[in-house]
Amino acid sequence: MPDSLTLPEIQFVHESLAENNRRNRRDNRPPALFIMQTSTTEGTLSPAGGAPTASSPTPAPAVQRTVYSVLGAISFSHLLNDMIQSLILAIYPMFKSEFALSFRQIGMITLTYQITASLLQPLAGLYTDKHPKPYSLPVGMGFTLSGLLLMSVAANFGTLLIAAALVGCGSSVFHPESSRVARMASGGKHGLAQSLFQVGGNAGSSLGPLLAALIIIPHRQKSIAWFSVAALVAMFVLANIGRWYKRHPATKKGRVNVAVQTLPRNKVVMAMGVLGVLVFSKYFYLASINSYFTFYLIDKFGLSVQAVQIHLFVFLAAVAAGTVISGPIGDKVGRKAVIWVSILGVAPFTLLMPYANLFWTSVLSVIIGLVLASAFSAILVYATELIPDKVGMVAGLFFGFAFGMGGVGAAVLGELADATSVEFVYKVCAFLPLIGVLTVLLPKTHDEHAKA
Repeated sequence: MPDSLTLPEIQFVHESLAENNRRNRRDNRPPALFIMQTSTTEGTLSPAGGAPTASSPTPAPAVQRTVYSVLGAISFSHLLNDMIQSLILAIYPMFKSEFALSFRQIGMITLTYQITASLLQPLAGLYTDKHPKPYSLPVGMGFTLSGLLLMSVAANFGTLLIAAALVGCGSSVFHPESSRVARMASGGKHGLAQSLFQVGGNAGSSLGPLLAALIIIPHRQKSIAWFSVAALVAMFVLANIGRWYKRHPATKKGRVNVAVQTLPRNKVVMAMGVLGVLVFSKYFYLASINSYFTFYLIDKFGLSVQAVQIHLFVFLAAVAAGTVISGPIGDKVGRKAVIWVSILGVAPFTLLMPYANLFWTSVLSVIIGLVLASAFSAILVYATELIPDKVGMVAGLFFGFAFGMGGVGAAVLGELADATSVEFVYKVCAFLPLIGVLTVLLPKTHDEHAKA
């Protein structure tokens, strides 16, 4: 084998190895390995273990350790970010009464916030893949802070929409960049890192309704400004993460890793499409919970506004717990297995919930939260395994699409609730997890083959 290879030769080698490994697995033989080391200063690659050449003067980098302090800090920041976001969802009943809003207008608030985030996140991720911006994280949180303060003094529906858009802008920067930080600090434990990152957001989402019930509902709209302290704390933490990010080798010129995709392009495109449909099924269903679960409990069981916030908190806490469990499991058994269970496996419980009494509604909501929680982190890690050299773009695309589907879902379901009833919305949405059967179409990634 020559000392250096061109990119077409690398592609040929990987395709040949993939075919050989398929035969090896069939014959119960160990797989062949071909490890590349890269040097962007010379623009060529050489097989690991080969003789030193002018085109590969540096040794392969050592395996990085998992930086738990950074994972903890980014997870805590995610907690604060998503706590602020969930406050908006939790105080919808207050806005509905104070501004005399329809369900359609409630859906428009969610749509404005989530569409703003969904349109900007892939663009932000794509840009920072090529031009890392370590201090963009605290800047993004500044948009969220501005949205909070404006919402606390909003005098009409239009101002509420502008405030929601500012919060969406903050999310558009936060999620792709912080997801990249989690992967950089993972030390190869991508599922664990992503689940730790996600659990911060889920914990924050569960805290939002509880804090809304204890603070905002009794003290009304102006008390929203008190949570600007949380945004300031997040900005301080994110500035420290930015300093670590700036020192990381991934931000240095000439140290960019070159990743070669082993799956054919058509399979990657097909898999990304299937993942998009699965994200649609999850977030359309979650839109029914996040935006209308409080109204559902009030209409069907006659609960008070503060009581329903407790039920929403319990559901979101279950989501947080499920997220913690899913990452390490995905690292061990593979993302595809987790996606199977988390989407399709939740269907029996969603189909039962519209017909349950209050007690069983609470129990089923906890089970649904636990099972459904693992879907997104598994989907995101699976997608980055498909396109490993575009972490920011993939994270932005899926966070953005998830936010967009949540926003569109909230608007569509709001229209449906106005035309029928909130209870009917839950009967329709109960069938969405059945879309999880499409998981059968997902191919195995390189990492999935390694676990097989």
